Amino acid sequence: MPRFVVEADGGSRGNPGPAGYGAVVLDPASGETLAERAEYIGVATNNVAEYKGLIAGLKAARDLAADAVVLVRMDSKLVVEQMSGRWKIKHPDMKPLAAEAAKVLPRAQVTYEWIPRERNKHADRLANEAMDAGRRGERWEPSGSAAVFDRAAAPALPPAGPPGDPVAGAAAVRAALAAGTGARAGAPAGRPAPAAQAVADTLFADTAARPGHPEAADTIEPCLDSTTQTMPEPAPAGPATAAAPTARAAGSTAPAAPGWGPDLGTPATFVLLRHGETALTPQKRFSGSGGSDPELSEAGRRQAAAVAESLAARGTVQAVVSSPLRRCRETAQAVADRLGLTVTVEEGLREVDFGAWEGLTFAEVRERHPEDLQAWLDSPRAAPTGGGESFAAATRRISATRDRLLAAHARRTTLLVTHVTPVKILVRLALGAPPESLFRMELSAASLSAVAYYADGNASVRLLNDTAHLR
Repeated sequence: MPRFVVEADGGSRGNPGPAGYGAVVLDPASGETLAERAEYIGVATNNVAEYKGLIAGLKAARDLAADAVVLVRMDSKLVVEQMSGRWKIKHPDMKPLAAEAAKVLPRAQVTYEWIPRERNKHADRLANEAMDAGRRGERWEPSGSAAVFDRAAAPALPPAGPPGDPVAGAAAVRAALAAGTGARAGAPAGRPAPAAQAVADTLFADTAARPGHPEAADTIEPCLDSTTQTMPEPAPAGPATAAAPTARAAGSTAPAAPGWGPDLGTPATFVLLRHGETALTPQKRFSGSGGSDPELSEAGRRQAAAVAESLAARGTVQAVVSSPLRRCRETAQAVADRLGLTVTVEEGLREVDFGAWEGLTFAEVRERHPEDLQAWLDSPRAAPTGGGESFAAATRRISATRDRLLAAHARRTTLLVTHVTPVKILVRLALGAPPESLFRMELSAASLSAVAYYADGNASVRLLNDTAHLR
């Protein structure tokens, strides 16, 4: 039975930003390169790119020999632990990718091992070549690759422990991350940058440090499967005055200090504003992007003015982006005028198209289209009567819009003026909640919600349906 080593990596210049992956299949005895894969994948996060690289590497190994025993080596602790079954996969974007990777080869044929980045240079160079090619508008070609490097000349590193060793691997990755953080702007490892270097945001960002990096053992929930090994419970974090841990060399197995993870920098924060009332709002009628495009009512204009004053007093919003629908553009303009900003219109922030239900109440839809309504309530893939947009389709659209806006507004606080469904979908995705949660959130007209997006691809919901400014 043949044996292969697959090394895979992925990267994103912006996280999310222009992304690509690289993967190489090696002969474990000779180190000979048997296959290479690399691809530019557009705007994505690091974690998505890493999973794409894993999938490509496994498929390349399968193409060489479907019965091969494969050792996967990656410098992503997140992917290694999730694919080994020890860490729960919480992010909705990761679940289908992990499922796809698990189907490439039988589980018994694949094992996973975390390695330091210094031992994953071949795959890393392939990923960077793919991103460079994408920037030029080209496809990566194996004939143009210079990713192969002299393995004999690579620095010797301490063993990383047995494949997927959760203790040694977690300690090593925390040490490597802390070392990388400490080089930034002279800040001590694991400590936030000075306040003067960050954008002030006293409303939508708390002042406490953010919990640890998702690839640290103390921030990932173990699987609920009782047969899998769980990660050890972290010791309580020390007092805020405790000295920062000393950065250790990558690959070190010395214990890492428990508690908060490395500083990830200022997050991109989306302040989500539902538009003010229209004539249809108090009547609770379906009002999507396929209807009459109503303007704000008098009540809606008062609400827009009130939220504008509130946001001006807080002084955190740096850009305003709006759905193309009139009620949002009017709300956004009221805020932008008060803040001295301009409004950028983003087509992807529009409300879903409710098809033949536009302008009807829920009771009227239930009377006229009972089967279609029930299907819509039961499945996110069901569309409203008459060719409307399903929640599944809306989620794909809004996810792409989110990634595009994150790339354009990194580390800034941006006001998104939009509708009920886009706000709920953004909150649902940030929480990793199931699709049915869309029916379990209340969003009032002119309400504020907020989500912060960190450099590691994770998100934190900071606010939901705040209407204090309307009282």
